[in-house]
Amino acid sequence: MSNGLAIATVTQALALLIANNLRPEIDMAVSVETRKPPADPPTDPTITVFLYQVAPNPSMRNTDLPSRAPNGRLWARPTAALDLNYLISAYGEESELVGQRLIGCVVRTLQEIPVLPAELIEQAAAKPHLVGSDLAESAQKVRFTPIQMDVDETSKLWGMLHQTPYTVSVTYQGSLVFIEGREEPEPAKPVEQLNTTVEVIPPDDPAPEPGSGESVPAAKDGGRGGSG
Repeated sequence: MSNGLAIATVTQALALLIANNLRPEIDMAVSVETRKPPADPPTDPTITVFLYQVAPNPSMRNTDLPSRAPNGRLWARPTAALDLNYLISAYGEESELVGQRLIGCVVRTLQEIPVLPAELIEQAAAKPHLVGSDLAESAQKVRFTPIQMDVDETSKLWGMLHQTPYTVSVTYQGSLVFIEGREEPEPAKPVEQLNTTVEVIPPDDPAPEPGSGESVPAAKDGGRGGSG
């Protein structure tokens, strides 16, 4: 579980993961930026890491138990389970296929290291704008998987980036990211008195035990049974 800085911490750590694993294929300086694809494409080698969607995780959305008692007392911290969808784009000299070379390294990196390493999360959390992030302490690991998008879905995604020219890109999903509430649950009150008295009340007319010799009176029947 983690606090409200978890989403930004994952984005920053993903950028660090990509930047740290471009070699040996790429031997040039590359800028890895946590931003949406620019309207004015850069000519220098650049990779942008853009979080375009934050969505509830479908498998965890309906499994959260009630977090409060009927009287309003907090039983457990409310928790949101999220999936983070990223658009990763690459720019550079087209005549040298720099963008395609960069994207190839991104795919290779996330195939080799699909789970976000704890040391990169700690490194990301050391940034001044992420001080206080506790994502590194979470037992839940963030795993990146590629998102398959057809031409129509890709067109819709780039269409929402107003006046942004398309460039070679890949989409990935980071899952799961848990965000907890801040309020501490109230501990349950201890039992003040334990009542151990057990009272046994015998029946008014106990049935005779088998073999006692007592006859059991026949039940009265207002109707006539049998045929005669």
